Amino acid sequence: MIDIKEILTILPHRYPFLLIDRIIRMEAGKSARGLKNVTINEPFFLGHFPGHPIMPGVLIVEAMAQVGGVLAFKSAAATSADVSNKVMYFMGIDNARFRRPVLPGDALELQLTVTKCRGTIWAFKGEAFVGDALAAEAELLATITEK
Repeated sequence: MIDIKEILTILPHRYPFLLIDRIIRMEAGKSARGLKNVTINEPFFLGHFPGHPIMPGVLIVEAMAQVGGVLAFKSAAATSADVSNKVMYFMGIDNARFRRPVLPGDALELQLTVTKCRGTIWAFKGEAFVGDALAAEAELLATITEK
């Protein structure tokens, strides 16, 4: 497990844009499963939507990407690559689908699987679950580059 303290050493994101709480499981170079505890205190619920709060789909995809970032950085570090002065950038999002709303009180589990890694380019299949129900899915493309 990777806790929030370690995530903060890996990702540049900070509140309110750090959207993962911990990594539950990770197999370097292959997959990772992260957790986001969704609370009513999230700043986006003020406007999305008043009286009917739903986590925005773009933020679900961003949370997937953050799990992918931790997976890529930990995987690169496991191969002795120096990632100390690097950052990961989104390159593309394909086939994003939203299957059910994510609500305050939900535990959002984010499963990222590496589908391709060539040099600094990473491709992932991302899935977001609430319990056993698929809430969202997308294919993500990112690159690790200099800060």
